[in-house]
Amino acid sequence: MSTRNRLINVFRESLELPETIDISNLNYQDTERWDSVGHLTLVAAIETEFDVMLETNQVIEMSSFSKALEILNALGIDVNA
Repeated sequence: MSTRNRLINVFRESLELPETIDISNLNYQDTERWDSVGHLTLVAAIETEFDVMLETNQVIEMSSFSKALEILNALGIDVNA
């Protein structure tokens, strides 16, 4: 499974999002579940799925799906794989 698809799955599972929501255009607070608590749940799930530890600034900057991809890329995870 590609990195992008893995991240989509993490977003869907962590935020309990239906298949009808376009994750690629999702931004913080676009959905009821992506509030401050949901954000921390999402961060923990990303860290577990990709075996990384996000820095505080990365946690704060992660305001969208595309930003999450950028952060993973900066951590050396090939987001095109």
